[in-house]
Amino acid sequence: TGLIRPNTGSIELLGQPFTWRDRRRLFNVGSLVETPAFYPYMSGRDNLRVLAAAGPKVPRNRVEEVLDVVELRSRARDRFSTYSLGMKQRLGIAGALLNDPVLLLLDEPANGLDPAGIVAMRALLRTLTGAGKTVFVSSHILPEVQQLADVVGIIARGRLVREGRLDALLRESGHVRLRLGPDDATRAMELLQQFTDGVALRAPEPRPDGLLIRVPVDPHRSAEVNRLLAQNGIFVSALESESDLEEIFLGLTE
Repeated sequence: TGLIRPNTGSIELLGQPFTWRDRRRLFNVGSLVETPAFYPYMSGRDNLRVLAAAGPKVPRNRVEEVLDVVELRSRARDRFSTYSLGMKQRLGIAGALLNDPVLLLLDEPANGLDPAGIVAMRALLRTLTGAGKTVFVSSHILPEVQQLADVVGIIARGRLVREGRLDALLRESGHVRLRLGPDDATRAMELLQQFTDGVALRAPEPRPDGLLIRVPVDPHRSAEVNRLLAQNGIFVSALESESDLEEIFLGLTE
């Protein structure tokens, strides 16, 4: 986006090598870096008009269109200083959409939002991707990423350590958790070993209501796990499938 200059390496943007000399290509990119900065004494609509006048020419009615997209038309005449944090974030995205970009770069779009603001932000981003835009989100709020993303990349110490479709990563790293009584633990561990491809199971974790065993198996196979134990006279008190992006992240970055 031109905020910093590279001292080494190269990058492609929209399928073509990109340098600062190609900055007009950024007209096809919208971005929001954490908290948007607007004039506090001006209305949301006037802030967008100033921003529209400072960049490439946009259609006369574009400001009204983006206000509708982010659902701020009813508050467009109010001063920016009166907006909630969620409304400020949405106005920032409206500003990023003025050029009708094909790529939207968002840094922590849900940062500091209350639950209602997070839900509204999630719905807005789904609307944008449904309209054919690519939305690239950088975030450390992994449960939110898990609800939003189609593809994820995990970075550790400046290097990309894993990238792929989210559903595939969750399936590969999924677990089945089950609770049972201590008398059944040894026999259950022996039976469950057939699901682990030779990898030893971790020791059961003591809990007030029994022992907790984690089985590294595709959560879709939880019925198989339950059936095997029941056929051998072992009945669990609880069984849950578990696929957690945070656990994947910690496993790759520790």
